[in-house]
Amino acid sequence: MGRFIALLYGLASYVIFFVTFLYAIGFVGHVAVPKDIDSGAAVSLAEALIVNLLLLGLFAVQHSVMARRGFKRWWTRIVPEAVERSTFVLAATLALALLLWQWRPIAEPVIWSVADPWARIALQAVFWLGWAMLLISTFLINHFELFGLRQVFARLRGRQIPAPEFRTPLFYRHVRHPIYLGFVLGFWATPHMSAGHLLFAIAATAYILIGIWFEERDLIAQFGDRYRLYREQVGMLLPRRAKRRQGPAGQ
Repeated sequence: MGRFIALLYGLASYVIFFVTFLYAIGFVGHVAVPKDIDSGAAVSLAEALIVNLLLLGLFAVQHSVMARRGFKRWWTRIVPEAVERSTFVLAATLALALLLWQWRPIAEPVIWSVADPWARIALQAVFWLGWAMLLISTFLINHFELFGLRQVFARLRGRQIPAPEFRTPLFYRHVRHPIYLGFVLGFWATPHMSAGHLLFAIAATAYILIGIWFEERDLIAQFGDRYRLYREQVGMLLPRRAKRRQGPAGQ
């Protein structure tokens, strides 16, 4: 794949991702989209459960497998290393887009429906806070590398990307996974929780917890004791007081 073609591929993958990401926010939050998590043709409960769980499972398997270091080593024998991340982003986006398109609503039972105006505003504020935290966190660790743009631009200019550096900027000083925390807040903070929304929130949260376990294995393999110490001192999704480590005098 030529350098310019790789750049166009990376840019197209990013645009498709970003549009789908914005639609997903509206889908979960019932905001300015033609089809959200509770809208669409009514179907039987059995059909809705089967289809929705298959869609969630497809996204989870695709995302988890392609994110692993072992798969990346194998995959880059087939696709150029510069577009590996863009290909991952595109595949994950297509899996998410399929979920948004084919999701079956389960309107009842209603788990909770908040009527108080101030409580609704508070929940919506937490919803938007979660998505803002998520997006800001991607920039804290390098948004453009996370979504493949840095790699294709580096190839265009004939440059090598420096080895990853372990850093803990801003939110990362308080929780190890602020991106995932943003997702959790966005999935759960809603004034109206239908059964379908609850299914989505539970499955997505479970996937996040499983994904963190796999991701931290990779981070330990990459950064060793530095990440082990970080994991001891900083909470996974909730802040906690850092544990003091006793060492030799003067340290």
